[in-house]
Amino acid sequence: MSGYAEEIDLVVLNKIYTKTGDAGETALGNGARVAKHSLRVNSYGTVDELNATVGLARLHAEGQADDMLAMIQNDLFDLGADLCRPDMEKDHESEYPVLRMSAAQVERLESELDEMTQAVEPLRSFILPGGSPLAAHMHLCRTVARRAERLTVELATVESINPSAVKYLNRLSDWFFQASRIANDDGRNDVLWVPGANR
Repeated sequence: MSGYAEEIDLVVLNKIYTKTGDAGETALGNGARVAKHSLRVNSYGTVDELNATVGLARLHAEGQADDMLAMIQNDLFDLGADLCRPDMEKDHESEYPVLRMSAAQVERLESELDEMTQAVEPLRSFILPGGSPLAAHMHLCRTVARRAERLTVELATVESINPSAVKYLNRLSDWFFQASRIANDDGRNDVLWVPGANR
């Protein structure tokens, strides 16, 4: 267990439904209440959706691929915790340590991306989502990651956002793309786009 998790009880759920959201509002990480359709809630809600799609991908993953996806799932909970807490400039006022994405998490993705890129042939064509079941699920993860990134970048135009959160999402969609190629026998079984093939 990490030192951070040992310092505080992060989650205690004695009851699943609270009825506090019946009026269309929800609580952020700092206790503030906002509309459930707010940009911030959409942002971290899409990160949650992404985590669920990663869970589906893991049904088809083994060994190192599954290990890396497990780390990403944990990172995505960190990311959700980061995005659900506004006012970064007030972190020092919190009674408990505030969980934020770190540069080290971004750097780990970059390192894994570099390794995957060396393993596949350079692309000579755009590829279609598909191939093996794992590759198809990686493409689904990629598209949800891109949507989460778009929402987070939009949120950053109106509120302060941890730069590492945006960088992580940007690298993550690239990570899923390369992982899809690895899952397609290092790109040898990629499904290539043929422009205008059906005209």
